[in-house]
Amino acid sequence: MASVEVAGAPYPGLRQSHHHMTLPAIMAAEDASKPASQLQTSRLLEQLMLIARASALEEMASGFAHELNQPIGAIATFAQAAERMLTRAEPMTAAAVDVLKHISSEALNAGQGIRRIRKIFNDGTVERSVCALPDILTELMPVLKLLATRAGARLDVAIDDSLPLISVDRLRIQHVLYTLVQNSLEVRRPAGQEPHVRIEATGDRYAVTLAVIDNGIGLTSEARAQLFRPFFTTKEHGTGLGLASSRAIVEAHEGAIGCDDINGGGARFWFRLPATTDKPSAEHS
Repeated sequence: MASVEVAGAPYPGLRQSHHHMTLPAIMAAEDASKPASQLQTSRLLEQLMLIARASALEEMASGFAHELNQPIGAIATFAQAAERMLTRAEPMTAAAVDVLKHISSEALNAGQGIRRIRKIFNDGTVERSVCALPDILTELMPVLKLLATRAGARLDVAIDDSLPLISVDRLRIQHVLYTLVQNSLEVRRPAGQEPHVRIEATGDRYAVTLAVIDNGIGLTSEARAQLFRPFFTTKEHGTGLGLASSRAIVEAHEGAIGCDDINGGGARFWFRLPATTDKPSAEHS
């Protein structure tokens, strides 16, 4: 297993005057003086942010569907029941029946509208290419180094020497890894403990697994049960959409995602993707 340690030293090209700027501001400020490799990192980060926003909107639509479909269905059911009662022995006026029919129709239309919105953000398609997980990780490493530097954290990477190929949407899988690492850098830790995040890539002939391990205080049983639900967050200013969108991406790749406790504190977030026997394209070979 190959292992690399990335200390919290300043990232090349990150000026001292930028230490209190946000990542987008850093990237914009440094573009003029960046060499090609760092400019590529900046563009990759920009792409990841776009993916993050699109995925968040997808999960927001999914969350609204989950929250609204049930009450809307109940409105339709009760309205139809009222219609039947009002058309029995002692019916009310025809106008009242028409109103109830209108309520029923509009409630059903609202449910159809929600499904249409969800379809816009999630058409079920994934643009895949055959590639190696270490290549995906290597491409993302400059961005992850920058995140670790900004957090004053140590970042370790360990990759199995021989991993099978996978068929994935590279940028979406990088978004999942980016989200897990960012979350791990932001977890609460015991007082005085320096942040440390470890990335591990393992696998066999059937699948590859990528894990992100932190040294935080761990998760409560309540939080663990809701981690991947839309809008659930343990952060003060979190949206509760990062892990939910990550789950949607992984499951769209026929994979699985989860979280385990670490003995002595901390958490291990992981996702597993099936291996492929297809050959890589010329672009990524």
